Amino acid sequence: MAKKDTSDFREHLANVDRKGKRVWLYPKILIGKFYKWRTWISRVLLLLLMLGPWIHFQGQPIFLFNVLERKFILFSIPFWPQDLYLLALGMLTLVVFIIAFTAIFGRVFCGWACPQTIFMEMVFRRIEVWIEGSPSQQKKLDEQPWNAEKIRKKTLKHTLFWIISFIISNTFLAYIIGSDALKSIATDPVGKHVSGLIALIIFTTVFYLVFAKLRELVCIMICPYGRLQGVLMDKQSVVVAYDFNRGEPRGKIQKSETTDVKLGDCVDCGLCIDVCPTGIDIRNGTQLECIHCTACIDACDSVMQKIHRPEGLIRYASETEFSTGKKFKITSRIVAYAALWAILFSVFVTTVAMRHDLQASLFRGKGSSYTQQANGEVTNIFEMRVVNKTFHEMKVEILPEDKTQRIKVLSDDLSVKPGEQKTILMLVFMSQKDIKRNITPFMMNVKGNGEVLNTVKGKFMGPVFE
Repeated sequence: MAKKDTSDFREHLANVDRKGKRVWLYPKILIGKFYKWRTWISRVLLLLLMLGPWIHFQGQPIFLFNVLERKFILFSIPFWPQDLYLLALGMLTLVVFIIAFTAIFGRVFCGWACPQTIFMEMVFRRIEVWIEGSPSQQKKLDEQPWNAEKIRKKTLKHTLFWIISFIISNTFLAYIIGSDALKSIATDPVGKHVSGLIALIIFTTVFYLVFAKLRELVCIMICPYGRLQGVLMDKQSVVVAYDFNRGEPRGKIQKSETTDVKLGDCVDCGLCIDVCPTGIDIRNGTQLECIHCTACIDACDSVMQKIHRPEGLIRYASETEFSTGKKFKITSRIVAYAALWAILFSVFVTTVAMRHDLQASLFRGKGSSYTQQANGEVTNIFEMRVVNKTFHEMKVEILPEDKTQRIKVLSDDLSVKPGEQKTILMLVFMSQKDIKRNITPFMMNVKGNGEVLNTVKGKFMGPVFE
């Protein structure tokens, strides 16, 4: 490939020319130590991602993000509409973790764990190379007129792209509606699940366009995380960077000394640009498009090995390390992020752990006061709202802690389905002699399938006689 001029990198994106037209990228795959590590990590993550919706615990998936029914399952823990505050707290905890992680390591998630990068670089890109050949062969194929070879290769490639996109869309849909519902869509007659089939076609089309057409545009223009790194990183952040002190001035290796200028270790081969999936020149410094995939590190190390110079001209390092020689150190900002995340995470875990399987709230009957009975008892009417936060149906039973008090449930059906909220109407009886003030606190136990799952506090209203 011809050497690329990246001196005008501040004027336009690497995949856009001066006229604003997109430049199609043909990144080269170079297998180095980082690429091998990414390959194994990608295999593990792909396996977990594809198997996630099919792994069940106690008859339920371990992950479910059913936005339509407002049902979410995280690590086999169910979250219902009443748990919206918990989901919000969990999302906030995740956002703070991402901020802290990015402040330290930049966009390392993008290059090593993001599904977009993993599928693009480890699946679709490899298929493209297998069918169409090296980057130069791919470019030649795209530029040549349509003939039997081009039709055959393009048809095979895009057919495989569509099939893989269909598999991804099925997995994605399984995370939303559950694997059982997806099985029904696949096995039942088409007429029964027209909406599900339409959703599959839409998802498949979207994923196909992402990996066949959009590609690096997702990382550069669509994903908001890439925009965050400019405000989250500082000179202490460890990023994929070029050691300008060691590499400059760059130039080709000369067999004989023809100048007094001592050249740096960079031989200006341009291989770091050829392998970059977003087309940037890492020697221009940290840029928005960089996803920290380490392809340039493998490329540069391979060149350094050939010319017998130390590896690490491009490596994980901070700007401070290059300018002062000082290694990474923890800053007050990182400590603040970490402390905030630790607090949020502790609160989230504690709140989830303390959450009752059967949530119960007690309210006085609207507009009611108290009623005096002829036998010397006083009655109050209450409403108890219960929410079943488990996967199984519960039979609710309400008992007073104080055996001298009585409860008469007025509602007929005390069965509560998973995720269901039910209001139970009841009368609470208290002896007149036990009433010492206008408002008397009392406790009641709420059982679910015979087990005490919650205890609620109420305020009993009654007359006081001297």
